[in-house]
Amino acid sequence: MTQQKVALITGITGQDGSYLAEFLLKKGYIVHGIKRRTSLFNTDRIDHLYQDPHVENRNFILHYGDMTDSMNLTRIIQETQPDEIYNLAAMSHVHVSFETPEYVANADGTGTLRILEAVKLLGLTQKTKIYQASTSELYGKVQETPQSETTPFYPRSPYAVAKMYAYWITVNYREAYNMFACNGILFNHESPVRGETFVTRKITRAASKIALGLQDKLYLGNLDAKRDWGHAKDYVKMMWMILQHHTAEDWVIATGQTTTVRDFVKMSFAYAGITLRFEGTGVNEKGIIASIDENRYRSLIQNSPLNIQNCIGSTVVEVDAKYFRPTEVDLLLGDPTKAEQKLGWKREFNLQNLVDDMMQSDLKLMTKDVYLKEGGYKTMSYYE
Repeated sequence: MTQQKVALITGITGQDGSYLAEFLLKKGYIVHGIKRRTSLFNTDRIDHLYQDPHVENRNFILHYGDMTDSMNLTRIIQETQPDEIYNLAAMSHVHVSFETPEYVANADGTGTLRILEAVKLLGLTQKTKIYQASTSELYGKVQETPQSETTPFYPRSPYAVAKMYAYWITVNYREAYNMFACNGILFNHESPVRGETFVTRKITRAASKIALGLQDKLYLGNLDAKRDWGHAKDYVKMMWMILQHHTAEDWVIATGQTTTVRDFVKMSFAYAGITLRFEGTGVNEKGIIASIDENRYRSLIQNSPLNIQNCIGSTVVEVDAKYFRPTEVDLLLGDPTKAEQKLGWKREFNLQNLVDDMMQSDLKLMTKDVYLKEGGYKTMSYYE
């Protein structure tokens, strides 16, 4: 009988960690996850995977830990003896990294070093494979388009600079100690469980609330910024494929298509039957409701108290300069050719699938026992 593989996931309570844990459990792995200790429950994304500590032969086990504590990380790795480590933990909000640069360097940069060094010190270099979650933000002020594994880096935020250290220390330990340590350079990847402060989730939540009359406007930064957006479910599969490859290498994970923030906004509102037009430029640009497909709207949002035709002409998107980055990244477009050709990676979701998935989820979330301005508390049975 083949022995079960053991995986250790840092950042297991995040978007990628939760999807990856689910994926590996279905593959028959024993999954250990590291979560930070807080006074609040922060396990919503993995509650459906939870197993009581009193259950025998558990396949899903959580440990308290922190990327800034080397002794803690070393102890967990020693106790779990993982075949694979997926380092997904990071302070990953680019805008916030300008306000907490020292912490980001410690957690995102030196945190990766702590894991690599622990594996080396524990004598696990021949047993344990390591996946390091790198980022398309490494390319920053892009030097070529599209960006591939050989494109030079030009980071433009404290987050990206910390991740650059993590990238190169992973390469260095691979070459210096013959470790199976790989970087996955992930371009933007989203899902219904994306953090609510990230721009895509901010957009789909706001579009859902505006469609329900629960919010008046959505405020954004640079609408011209272009990103290569994929679905997190496709990307966590690629993480696993990287560690199953016969050699340790670095890989770009992307869709090969780029879209402006403005177009993502349009697609999100269009899901609810709302067509937007944009007027003005820069900080004076506004998104205005041009028309509403009432059949589409009513099919999704039953019992809405809104007179939706009165909403036509309303401004629902505005630009707020406080959301601009001090150093902007204008264009990210990945080239996934290597992953597609060498690993046989194929995506199941395109951008429209992604937007639909996120909007469907957020509309359901916003319409379940929420307060509608004119109708009181209601439960939309359509979504149950």
